[in-house]
Amino acid sequence: MKQLYRYFTGSCSFKKYLFLPLGMLLLFSCRQTAETGQTTQTEETAQAADTVATAATSNQKLNDEELLNLLQQQTFQYFWEGAEPTSGAARERIHLDGEYPENDQNVVTTGATGFGVMAILVGIERGFITREEGVERLEKIVSFLEKADRFHGAWPHWLQGETGKVKPFSPKDDGGDLVETSFLVQGLLTVRQYLTGENEAEKALANRINKLWQDVEWDWYRNKQNVLYWHWSPKYAWQMNFPVKGYNECLIMYVLAASSPTHTIPAAVYHEGWAQNGAIKDNVDMYGYKIGLFHQGQKGSVGPLFWAHYSYLGLDPRGLKDKYADYWEHNKNHTLINYAYCVDNPKNYKGYGENAWGLTSSYSPRGYAGHCPNEDLGVITPTAALSSFPYAPEESMKVIRHLYEDLGEKVVGKYGPYDAYSEQENWFPQRYLGIDQGPIVVMVENQRSGLLWDLFMSAPEVQAGLKKLGFESPHLK
Repeated sequence: MKQLYRYFTGSCSFKKYLFLPLGMLLLFSCRQTAETGQTTQTEETAQAADTVATAATSNQKLNDEELLNLLQQQTFQYFWEGAEPTSGAARERIHLDGEYPENDQNVVTTGATGFGVMAILVGIERGFITREEGVERLEKIVSFLEKADRFHGAWPHWLQGETGKVKPFSPKDDGGDLVETSFLVQGLLTVRQYLTGENEAEKALANRINKLWQDVEWDWYRNKQNVLYWHWSPKYAWQMNFPVKGYNECLIMYVLAASSPTHTIPAAVYHEGWAQNGAIKDNVDMYGYKIGLFHQGQKGSVGPLFWAHYSYLGLDPRGLKDKYADYWEHNKNHTLINYAYCVDNPKNYKGYGENAWGLTSSYSPRGYAGHCPNEDLGVITPTAALSSFPYAPEESMKVIRHLYEDLGEKVVGKYGPYDAYSEQENWFPQRYLGIDQGPIVVMVENQRSGLLWDLFMSAPEVQAGLKKLGFESPHLK
């Protein structure tokens, strides 16, 4: 099978996915049964599905709060009902057509599991599940992570859900993945900060999370240089050879490395490696919105919108600044450029407009693609607009209504909006990716209550790490 990493210069995506032929992307239905030990569909999920069907076939119109509740409840269920049963972790993908050519229906992904544990907190706070149910699932996930393969403390991108053994992402990518580990740790630290009450079981779980966090050897992944490397393999060492430089989705990796109480990095690694001694700065103006950071591989333009999501599920961009950028303004402008581009629609694709915008890495009729202004294939990826809810709430709300009220069952299923669709090519696959569903429930909650932002930013190590790197934030004491 031909594999193409989509993070090389000139690509719109640093999200390290395989470019697969469409036929290889057919997966499975994850209906859960008591026989397999999985949680069956809850009454709340059934009611949510009924609500979608009723709204789609009648004149009923949900108000904004009701619609956001429905969206969050459905996307949360990807990580609850749809979780891999042995580990409780997030499946890499769920396809409702039921096919798995690679026999990978129980492969879990570490980054999306980080998103998923944050989604569980939303589920508790929104009343989708009880606190006891949520903590029980979190304990199951932590138990799995404790036993799973790690490489100098870092988990691989993919794990076999039944065994915790690494599933190579590519022939030489069979070891630690520091970027995916960062997304996972961001979620775990958020959970740790949530478990601060007097309950002894919760305190014990928080201590176990703390051990996992402290075991990650961020300093090892410097490879004796002032930069962090994406991969290390016990068999191939540093042959993947990917020093991570900004700007892309990886800011959280440097923040966590600087925050580590056991395997920290000096500030020079951030400034010389990520920020390239100031070369990260840029001066791009698109549709009247300015971007002050160089987006890797996108000279004069911007990358896919997940770059404004993944690092900021816990890292609060509101008022977050350093000598390179104001990250709230940067992310907001990144979003509004994406919106303006889709409204402008220079390639005249069918279906684009004020209520149908959003370009980010996802499936496409040609396989997996890094959608952005420089790589626009006529595909709308709902997570792009929906996970940008904090940055452009009015524009995002229009997309939510369009998906649920106009397109309906063509683009919305039991776990919320499907991964991607194209009206241009009449392409409406019933397929999900964990890394795209997770940011929806989390970022919508951050706009509504600030829950995950407040929890993550309350971690004393994170506050110390941000200060070390020279950041300003209203959260810093």
